[in-house]
Parts: sequence; C-alpha cells; structure tokens
Amino acid sequence: MVYDTFARPLRNVRLSVTDRCNLRCSYCMPEQEYVWLPREDILQFEEIDRLVDLFLGMGVDKVRITGGEPLLRRSLPDLVRRLAVKPRLRDLAMTTNGVLLAPAAADLREAGLHRLTVSLDTLQRDRFMALTRSDEIERVLDGVAAAAPLFPGLKLDTVVMRGVNDDEIVPLVEYARTHGAEIRFIEYMDVGGATRWSADRVVPRTEMLDALTRHYGPIDPVPEDSSAPADRFRLPDGTVFGIISSTTQPFCAQCDRSRLTADGLWYLCLYATDGLDLRGPLRAGASADALEALVAERWSSRADRGAEVRLADQDRALIPLSSLRQDPHLEMHTRGG
Repeated sequence: MVYDTFARPLRNVRLSVTDRCNLRCSYCMPEQEYVWLPREDILQFEEIDRLVDLFLGMGVDKVRITGGEPLLRRSLPDLVRRLAVKPRLRDLAMTTNGVLLAPAAADLREAGLHRLTVSLDTLQRDRFMALTRSDEIERVLDGVAAAAPLFPGLKLDTVVMRGVNDDEIVPLVEYARTHGAEIRFIEYMDVGGATRWSADRVVPRTEMLDALTRHYGPIDPVPEDSSAPADRFRLPDGTVFGIISSTTQPFCAQCDRSRLTADGLWYLCLYATDGLDLRGPLRAGASADALEALVAERWSSRADRGAEVRLADQDRALIPLSSLRQDPHLEMHTRGG
C-alpha cells in the first residue's frame, strides 16, 4: 500500500474510458462543442488492463468506470469482463447518464460489473431538457427500470441546484424507493469553468436535511467507517439516502481516489491542474517496475486538498473558457467527475 503526505492510501481509481458525452448538462459540459482528445491517444483495452494491474499491485481494490459517458465506448462489456475477473479487484462500478443503459444493462451484469450509478437530476421532462439540452428523460428512466433488478443497491446521483431542481428532493427519494435504489444528493461543485458556477446556486447539506426532516420526520445518520464521499442517512421508515457535501463540508482528509483519463493522464485530485502521463511510458515499453515507481513517487508526494482549498478561497475563480479550450484535461468530464 502506498500513502501520501497525509497518510491517505492509494485504494480507489476512477477510470475514464471516453471524454465524449451524449448530453450537455449545465453543471458539467454545457458548451455545444469541445476540444476532444485525439482518438489515437485514447487508451486501448489492453493498455487499460495493464494499468489496472499496476494499480491493483499497489493496493488499489476499487475501480469505477466513468467518462464522459462510458456507454459511448464501443464494446465496453469486453473491458468489464477483463477487469471483473481480477481477484484483487474488490469493487468494480460504473457511473452512467442512463441514456444508453436499458439495452446494455444485462450485458454489463453478465460481464461481471458489480455496482452501477445512474445520474438523474430531475423527473420532469422540461427540466431535463433545460439541464441537458436533450429530450432523453424517458430513455434514462427506462435505463433505471432495466438496471434496478439486475444491480441490487443501484445508486442514483442528483446534483442539487437552487432554483433548478431543489424542490424535487422528496419526489426523487420516493422515485428511488420504488426501484429499490439509493438516492445520493450532491452539492453543486465549482469544477472547470464552462459551468458558470455561482455560490448562490449551492444548496448545502443542512438545507437538504431540513427539507427532508420537514417531510419525513427525524432523520438519523448511518454510522460508517468508510472513505466513500457520501454521508448516509436513514428516514424513519428505514429508507437510506446519501449526501455528498463536497462544496460546504469537503471530505479531503479521507480521500483515497485518483483519476485516470481516457488518454492516460493520472490526476490525484478533481481540482488538480496537471496529471502524470502514464500512456507515454506505457507505449514506450516501460516495465511494470518502472511504471510502479512513477506512480509511487507521485502518490507519496501528494498533498492535494482541493475542495478544502476552494472552500477557503472566497473568490473561487473558475478556469477561463479560453484555457479550457487549450487544455481539455482541465474539464471535469475529461477526468471522470
């Protein structure tokens, strides 16, 4: 196991398989066009497989497949099948926007995917269209319905934004309950620059809990010894939900996750401005020992506490759009959210 300067272990890798997406969500990638990663730079499944073996050998036991939208990556179940058989991989999960999920859910389960998360920010068609610039909510809901019986404990992620969907917290809890899913509410984060984030649109965890308490009655925290980003709570009837309060109450002290972009840059923090190139050495024939030394040196010197730094920064300056277009790796959708 490798530890950073704050004694945080390297245990969790978010693995982006594409920077492309079929939605244009306002809090992630709202521009119509982006500078895409060159196709020849995108890691092949064999290369991803080798890098995952490298991380597993260093103590990682959790991998989450992300994008962009991962289901846009052709033959994705083949990659899932490669990874699922690795004995040291304790948790193999994926996050999707759900648009392409319904016809893919059974194949993903058969390939060995352990867990699934679907992003769902609203149940209302007009709001979905405004948030995503796409009329695809029915396909997303069909995807949830298809996946729920195949993936017990299915999670639904909702980014809560004031004046946009903050009045849907209770309906979303009820919707999740009907599918045996667990809803997780996420505070609106100031990542990238294209999102035009503003503090007044953040709905803090305290307000979410107050709203749910008014509707359901007393809510109890679920005690857990975990590095997971969500704090979990239980309603009086036993229904469990989570809140990821990374904007107002960052979890940097327990963060053990890193991110590998689709073209092989390894980022140690969602807010980091530079990553370690693993594709170059890999394609140049670097040995497993040489790659492990690169990873170990970078993680052992890690001092990132990005969300805490942002919280202390009253200005919270966003990256200008001009800079984002020059370096697509600065975008959240490129590094897997």
